[in-house]
Amino acid sequence: MKIYISCDMEGTAGVHSWKQVEPSDTADYPTYRRYMSREVRAAIDGARDAGATDVLINDSHYFMRNILWDELPHDVRMISGYRKPFSMAEGIDASFAGAFFTGYHGAIGTQNAVLAHSYSPGTVYEVAINGVACSEALLNAALIGTYGVPVLFVTGDCTTCDQVRERLPWVVTAVVKESIGYYAADSIAPEAARALIRERARDAVKAIESAQPFTFTPPISLEIQTVKVESADFIEMMPGFTRTGPRRVRFDHVDYRVVFKAFLAAMRLGAAATTEA
Repeated sequence: MKIYISCDMEGTAGVHSWKQVEPSDTADYPTYRRYMSREVRAAIDGARDAGATDVLINDSHYFMRNILWDELPHDVRMISGYRKPFSMAEGIDASFAGAFFTGYHGAIGTQNAVLAHSYSPGTVYEVAINGVACSEALLNAALIGTYGVPVLFVTGDCTTCDQVRERLPWVVTAVVKESIGYYAADSIAPEAARALIRERARDAVKAIESAQPFTFTPPISLEIQTVKVESADFIEMMPGFTRTGPRRVRFDHVDYRVVFKAFLAAMRLGAAATTEA
């Protein structure tokens, strides 16, 4: 049984500040990078307790080179590095029995979700598919679902876990902190979080028969509201995008994989528009 793990960092136990997850920070980041890595290891151990054999990890935070190899089992594989074609869902295919999302966070604009954003907080104010406002978890789950793979397990704050289960009610969750606000949380200790994650990951694999792939029904309509109008100016120039408002663009296609790549391209181009040259 193969398990795919997409691992973010904002949903790690104890995290409540950008300083803790920003690689340029030499004080806090090294500590929380290790906590993130150990939570991934706990998820692997739990999956293996329930019979998983092969594990592929996709480092999915920031520049996507955070996980420490010395915290992982010797027989796993890991995808690292930035600007991967499918970003946080890179490496997924139909050979996997299920997927885990560790350290995830809520969608931008979510009340009481620690460090909530949707891929690029400086560029994307809101993203929706077929009228449904999406978090990173939902966007990634839909891509994984196109391969017939269900999301089994999510870890993060209470608001994030509740938000995922609104659309994916079969998902097993590990709540490692209670959300107080954007920059505050009531967290369990890292060691306790690892124990909980291992236990719940085991439960998730054991309950795999009740899980199902999540997909959006074609045709697919992507709508992005940008933070700044100049980002929409740039995105509008890409073939296939239509301007629907000062900070809104739309992209339509029958294939969600194409839509997902269009979203990533729009996000990256929109970010470039905010830098004067």
